[in-house]
This record gives sequence, C-alpha cells and structure tokens, in this order.
Amino acid sequence: MALYRYRATDAAGHISKGEMDALNEFDLESQLKKNDLELIHSSPLKDKHHAVHRLARRDLINFLFQLEMLFRAGVPILAILGDLRDTAETPKVKNLCANLYEKIDSGSTISESFAANPGIFPELVTNLIRAGEGTGQLPYVLQEIVNSLKWQDELASKTKQLLMYPAFVTLVVGSVVVFLMTYLVPQIIGFVANMGGTIPLQTKLLIWVSDAFVNYWWLIIPAPFVLAFLLILLSKVNPRFKRMMHAALLRIPYIGIIIKKIILARVSDTLGLTYRTGIPVLDGLSYCSSVTSNIVVKEAINQARADIANGASISQGFAAQRLFPSLVIRMIKVGEETGDLAGSLKNISYFYNRDINDSISRVQALIEPTLTIVLGLILGWIMMAVLGPIYDTISKLKLS
Repeated sequence: MALYRYRATDAAGHISKGEMDALNEFDLESQLKKNDLELIHSSPLKDKHHAVHRLARRDLINFLFQLEMLFRAGVPILAILGDLRDTAETPKVKNLCANLYEKIDSGSTISESFAANPGIFPELVTNLIRAGEGTGQLPYVLQEIVNSLKWQDELASKTKQLLMYPAFVTLVVGSVVVFLMTYLVPQIIGFVANMGGTIPLQTKLLIWVSDAFVNYWWLIIPAPFVLAFLLILLSKVNPRFKRMMHAALLRIPYIGIIIKKIILARVSDTLGLTYRTGIPVLDGLSYCSSVTSNIVVKEAINQARADIANGASISQGFAAQRLFPSLVIRMIKVGEETGDLAGSLKNISYFYNRDINDSISRVQALIEPTLTIVLGLILGWIMMAVLGPIYDTISKLKLS
C-alpha cells in the first residue's frame, strides 16, 4: 500500500486536499467516492512515514476524547469516524478519520487500524485499545488514555517551563555582560588609563576581559552554542558518553531533581494505566521503559523488570534500583498487600504532580534573586575596578 497526495472536489464544488493510503490510483478514487469526493489529481509520495504520520498532541487528545464520548453514547464506529471526518477542523484529522474509516470498513479492527498509523498512535495506545476490545471496556480504556495524555501534556508544558526560564535568565545575564564588556567598560577604562598611575590587579583583569570580548566576540558569543551542539553530536555517536550526560542531567542542582521527578511521574502513570486496563505488569514495565528517553532511568526500569520476572515483588524490584523515593516504594508495597495496586499507582502520580508543581515554583522563586546577585556582583566588580584607580589618583592629589 502506498501513500498518495490528492486534490478532490465535493458535490458543492469545494476543493479538498490531503493524503491517503491506497493500493493504487483506482483504489484511491474508490475510497474518495465513499467520502463523497471526486478525484481531480493525485501523486504518490516517496517517503510515507515522513509525509503523513504526524499529529499534534492536542489534536490527538481531542480526537480520542470525541471517540470516547461517541462510543459511550452507543454510536457505531463507522458513523463516529464519518462524523469526525466531516466536522474535522484540520486536514490531518480529516485524513486520519478517512484512513481509519477505510480500514475498518474493509474488515480491520479498531486496534489494527490504529496500528497501521504508528507515527500517530504510539504502540502503547494501540495495545491499550486492543486490550479494551478484548475485554469489552473500550470506552473506559479510551477515557484512561485521554486522561493520561492530558496529564502527560501538562508534564511536557511544565518541563518546557522549567528549562526555558533558566535559559532565558542565562541569556539575559549573558547579554548584559556582553554589553558591559564590549561597549561600556572600554569607554570607562580608557578614561582610567589616561589618568596615569598604578593600575590595580582587578582593573587589569577587567581590561583583559573587556579586550577579549572586543577582539574575540565572534568566538566567545557562539562558543556556548557550539559546545552544546558538540555535546549533542557526541551523545549520538557515543552511547557511553550519552549515558554520562543523562546521569549528569539528573544531578544538576535543583533542576535535575525536578527532571527526575517528571520522568518518574510519567513512568508511574504509564504503569498504572497499563495495569488498570488489564495489561500484565511485565509488559507494562516494558512500555514504561519505552516512554522515557533517559538511559539511566531506562536501565533501572529494565533491571527492575528482570528482578520481578525472577520472582521479586514490584516494590522489591524498584527498591533494589534506588529509583523511587522510599515513600513511593512504601505506597507500592501497601498497594500489593491490599490488592489495590492500581489505586496506589494513581496516588503516586498525584503525589508527583503536586511535588513537581511545588518544586518548579521554588526553583523559579530562587532564580530571580540569583539573577539579581549575579548582576550585582558583576556591576560591583566593574565599579571596584574603575573607581579604585580614580580614588587612588584623588588621594595622591590631596596629599600633594
């Protein structure tokens, strides 16, 4: 099956553009006719995965939410997809609905039609849908998926918020330093040098730094970005170095702790989601390993999974890796003893969510006075380096 880009028209003469899987151009025309569209032009796409399999997280959440609500109302799947296709606000969602409609109408199950679009629906979502079909609890599974995706979207926003704020502060401080060293300091230093006399050490150091910025700004300014690019490149080609970088990321003061909490929060949510929908714990841990990109956490989850497969309890498996805090281990152990592991995992996600919010607020509150102190120290150093020689000169004039 190939992917085609097409232009078609409906009965009212409105032009519609999109992409659709089809065996050939005749199959494409047949599928479009089922959607009340008349093919005008089509062309096959060379790279199927790059061209079609992309959907914004918010669009995916809205699609699954509407699917869940209409399922609960008892609407048949083909009628649901037909309605969503006709009312879709974006071409990608419209094409997705048309694609799923065609596959299900041809005899595929919902999970099979989802699996045919791996770039849109992650493997975890597809397997959850398959479990929901098998147990007859598809609306409940869809609800759990939507809640989880919404929560993960909030976590992603918090992660961006956590990383962007320090980056912005660093950019501001760097811009101020560059301005001072390239524009303001040379003018002041020129005045101080013309006064004569002995130049103190802090003034010589300021002159040296300022000259370095003036003469080599083209090398100093891009240096942090070049260094970051080299670190990323080296991480891609050297797995050992990549693991060292991931471990160092979790040890960054204040920020590293929050990043670790965000990763573990998503792991807890994924494990709880799979467990509540009937997927075995070992399979759920495999999905937990796949949802995190941090190698250190991934290795710990895989080792915990191996221990559990060899007979250890979930709490023992996680405790042996020192991955979760003792409070979380205790909550998992209580869930195992009471038979309410799903509830314990849900409480862990709630615990992490509150803790992450509080931690981000504390870090942001700490960054603002830190910025003030750093700028104050820089300005204080400049004032000492400039005013020191001036004071010495004035003192000599009074003595004479």
